[in-house]
Amino acid sequence: MKYKIDVVRIRENSIQLNGWVIGKTPESRAEFEVLDQNRRPLDIKYVATRRDDVSQIYYKQVYDRDYGFDIQFPYERGADYWLVIRCDGKTARVKYNEELIAKRASVAHKRMEKIKDLMNMETVHVALEFGKKHGLKALLLKSRHKLQGLDNDYDYGEWYELTRPKEEELADQRETKFAYEPLLSIVIPAYKTPEKYLREMLDSILAQTYKNWEVCVANGSPKGEGAIVSRVMAEYTKKDSRFHVSELGDNLGISGNTNAALEMAKGDFIILADHDDTIPEHALYEVAKTINEHPDCDVIYSDEDKLDMDGGALFDPHFKPDFNPDLLTSVNYICHLFVVKRSLLDQVGGFRHEFDGAQDYDFIFRCTESAKEIRHIPKVLYHWRCHQESTASNPESKLYAFEAGARAIMAHYERCGIPAEKVEKGVDYGIYHTTFKIQGDPLVSVIIPNKDHSVDLDLCIRSIIERATYKNLEFIVVENNSTEQETFAYYEKIQKEFPQVKVVRWEREFNYSAINNFGATFAKGEYLMLLNNDTEIIAPRLFEEMLGFCQRKEVGIVGARLLYEDDTIQHAGVVIGFGGVAGHTFIGLHEAENSYFHRAMCAQDYSAVTAACLMVKKSVFEEVGGLTEELAVAFNDVDFCLKVRAAGYLVVYAPYAVMHHYESKSRGLEDTPEKVARFNREWALVAKRWPDILQNGDPYYNPNLTLRKSDFSLRDLLKEKIGEPYKLPELKEQ
Repeated sequence: MKYKIDVVRIRENSIQLNGWVIGKTPESRAEFEVLDQNRRPLDIKYVATRRDDVSQIYYKQVYDRDYGFDIQFPYERGADYWLVIRCDGKTARVKYNEELIAKRASVAHKRMEKIKDLMNMETVHVALEFGKKHGLKALLLKSRHKLQGLDNDYDYGEWYELTRPKEEELADQRETKFAYEPLLSIVIPAYKTPEKYLREMLDSILAQTYKNWEVCVANGSPKGEGAIVSRVMAEYTKKDSRFHVSELGDNLGISGNTNAALEMAKGDFIILADHDDTIPEHALYEVAKTINEHPDCDVIYSDEDKLDMDGGALFDPHFKPDFNPDLLTSVNYICHLFVVKRSLLDQVGGFRHEFDGAQDYDFIFRCTESAKEIRHIPKVLYHWRCHQESTASNPESKLYAFEAGARAIMAHYERCGIPAEKVEKGVDYGIYHTTFKIQGDPLVSVIIPNKDHSVDLDLCIRSIIERATYKNLEFIVVENNSTEQETFAYYEKIQKEFPQVKVVRWEREFNYSAINNFGATFAKGEYLMLLNNDTEIIAPRLFEEMLGFCQRKEVGIVGARLLYEDDTIQHAGVVIGFGGVAGHTFIGLHEAENSYFHRAMCAQDYSAVTAACLMVKKSVFEEVGGLTEELAVAFNDVDFCLKVRAAGYLVVYAPYAVMHHYESKSRGLEDTPEKVARFNREWALVAKRWPDILQNGDPYYNPNLTLRKSDFSLRDLLKEKIGEPYKLPELKEQ
């Protein structure tokens, strides 16, 4: 028999235990009993739950059986209790009391549990399976990341307490009078809400430091089943006239119930909230402050985290970018807290029944499409209560919501005139991959600088010609001072074999920007692809994936996902400010590992992408004057992307356009005093050209996340303040 209790929660006068038990065979059955301190059996509520993950790990396949459990029993503080588990003739007893529960909830204990998990045989089996599939290097890398995570794993609850407003600041907020104090209507659809959760939500609103609000609750609980909601709301409406309730008498569905709450609202701005979540004291103050600072904004959203069922712990914070339309079509990253101006709500209409399951996703799309200005508050202003059923294995429920989300995305594309072919499941349910229709058959000019390294160049060109499904390509190889005779022999051979390959000669000193600008003058294509010679195509639909984005009128540049030879990430987008200047996201993470909220596998907008594989409209390339030739080696792609963004275009990262990038074979490393000096000069030039983004932060990142690493981890508050630029020594142009 093997077992584990994953979660222990004290809820008022009861304890809830969640975990799993398995026996020798998949057919083994577990029995449970709870004893009080006098060793007498207690009445318990027991619910069997599916744990397909446990079945997969221990039995190597998923069986249609319930290996998980959810047990609840009465609890008196200070008393001892024992959970008794019997399976296959064996018995285990687990003791519970207040002291033990607190100890097991500590960061140190959780870290020790992680170490134990890493050492058990089942983890070894899973690791071996991972190694078989992805190779030894990938396994060693993932193991290293797991071990590093034991030390790098911040306790978010402690981090949150250090960063939340102090009492003096909250007191100042209560005394603040804004020039404009909008009425904020918080609309809440209620359906058979547990009293404890409803009260926690309402009390969190009562505690707000900003006072000009109203609460509109639509009780969609069927008659007789909504008595608790009715009783609680009667109490609150009597206590405070800002609370309002509408008794619907029946469940109109999530969209119908929400629309009923919206109809009650009289506010200048509407805030969406669920009936069992909570908001911190300063949430509405931050909303009112943003409205005053940005009078034209009509959509606002914030960061969020999760709240456990008993309200005692915060976890899984989601620190989001500023408005990112392509990320929104990959996942509903906006979610909570969501605020919309009343006039915009009247324009776009309320929730639509046909999108139930993803009704908020559809609503957010319609609001953001028509908004004058969208503001993101980079602070956690919403605590989303995490139900066990939301993480349980329930593919049918997930599929229902996923399909509604896919339809919401397609409806968005149709309204915006974007020719999408289909929306499919990405790396998980709720993560989407769009395939766009390619308009016509445009010529793409692939520009590849090369100095010797003909073997690498040949692999690059042949891999594209032989594997890429898109065929209307020309290759412009910019010969750059090669010295080996075999290189020139290769040029003659490849041009004879493939007429679409053309070699042109650059006869001045090495300058990556100037070389690509020179190559572009020979390009006949409507689109240019800047490509390093040390790359090899992985995804056959690389060009279709990139063209699908690049053909949109608002998009200027598209970047690819690049992997090192061992399938770890070399490039998945660029964040301005990493390491003081700019750096690639998730560098070194194996492609089989999950990134922060799956960002490495989400199409999204970034401030920059690498020119190692970059597609750009030729018209946009010419509009911004190509690459800046003062940047001969470093940061020219970052500068180029920032020029394109300054011209009003989006820079998009396309994760399903994948290549291997063997990196820096042609040029070498910054390993001499001369190269280091040039690197410093070029960095100083970029800092001079784009001071605002370095000082204020990359809009597609988040000021709560560190600039010292590329994995989107929390800022180390001992080393860097929230929103503070990474400090580098002063550099002078030479």
